Amino acid sequence: MNKVFASPDAAVADIADGLTVAIGGFGVGHSYPNSLTVALRDHGARGLRIVANSLGGGGAHRPQILVENGQVDAVVVSFSARPGMPSPEEALVAEGKLALEMVPQGILVDRLRAAGAGLRAFYSPVTVGTPLANGKEVRDFDGNDFVLEHALPVDVAFIRGWRADRYGNVQFRGSSAHFHASFAKAAKLAIVEVQEIVEPGVIPPHEVDLPGIFVHRVVQSTITLGAAASKMKRRAPESGREYFGKPALSRSGIARRAAGLVEDGDYINLGSGLPTLVAGHIQGRGVFLHAENGALAYDLLDDPEEFDSDFFDAAGNFIRMRAGGAVFDSVVSFEVARSGKLSSVMLGAYQVSGSGDLANWATPGQIGGGIGGAMDLAASGAPVVVVMEHTDSKGRPKLVEQCAYPLTAPACVKVIVTDLALFRWIDGRFVVEEIAPGFTPDEIRAVTPMSFDFATDVRVLGDVELC
Repeated sequence: MNKVFASPDAAVADIADGLTVAIGGFGVGHSYPNSLTVALRDHGARGLRIVANSLGGGGAHRPQILVENGQVDAVVVSFSARPGMPSPEEALVAEGKLALEMVPQGILVDRLRAAGAGLRAFYSPVTVGTPLANGKEVRDFDGNDFVLEHALPVDVAFIRGWRADRYGNVQFRGSSAHFHASFAKAAKLAIVEVQEIVEPGVIPPHEVDLPGIFVHRVVQSTITLGAAASKMKRRAPESGREYFGKPALSRSGIARRAAGLVEDGDYINLGSGLPTLVAGHIQGRGVFLHAENGALAYDLLDDPEEFDSDFFDAAGNFIRMRAGGAVFDSVVSFEVARSGKLSSVMLGAYQVSGSGDLANWATPGQIGGGIGGAMDLAASGAPVVVVMEHTDSKGRPKLVEQCAYPLTAPACVKVIVTDLALFRWIDGRFVVEEIAPGFTPDEIRAVTPMSFDFATDVRVLGDVELC
């Protein structure tokens, strides 16, 4: 048996027009099967339906090039747009030239996993109360609503591994396993590109991450992209926004206060953006960070000389695993999240309502957006802590009585940490427990059109000692 093909071009040569093609990869540019994607572009198959977490961002090697080349009629993705980044797919959807289906990240991986397991459908707590549940069957189990999700079989899957043998056994490396195995299992034809092709037996049986029975073709990567060494732990300016002519907490100060909510022994997930800064304030503590792409117990890197492109978190930051840490695929990662194993989830938000509703994936009038893993995390039952500035970049309130933005999850937010105040959900209502230095309760009310109370003893925001 020899599943090795001479080149990516040879491996994709018989892909016909109109097929559904799942393409692995995470974030803007991590561990995409670039060689196979470029080969498919050059092959020219058209009328394709692409299934992916994301089509990547920019560059000449990621799935987005298939859209730009006019080969794609429909996409099924968790991200169709990212803040501050041009999105050709969003533009084509707006013109009616591209069909779009948005799927939460964890549900996407489980729909493909279900297809690979021969299951036709399953019920999920994710998307309940959001626009993505519209038109779907909702059923009550033990007093809670669950949405019916259908399996997502595909014709072809492109995945990327570290090593494979000629039987098709694949080994992944670091936190770059994420979607690849579930994508391959859902496909009639699974093609893997790898950095190294080895003889059978070189990969020990207990280190095979994807058995060869799920893989049909193996090719050597011909396009190797160097990772951006500049993508290190994000730093924030020490100066904050001004309200009423007075400085509020800086972004670093917000993150530091949020870190004070975390106890040693906690397992926490940090969302992209401002919540990522919390990692810098828990380093050296017994707190275990969890990432949706498949990592547990890690620290973000500072030194660009130390980065390894196979080790990254869900926000695309390069990481160093701690002693006792673990890496796995996204199937396991979302099992951790949705089973309620996390101590807390820290997310950013566009809006939070007075009922604790969270909106953080799309703006009104936007066709798609960026769901990522937020819906799965918010539906997990773990306490959701929103970490954000009090108003948006145009000075509009983000704490409102009712969300005008599409919901990520209803009634899930338990704590809000902003640059002006800390709110905690107590007995069905938000209560302000801390206010930024120099600000008054009346000023907090003036910029917060949301129902809330003040604690009897309001403390100074940020006045906390980290363990």
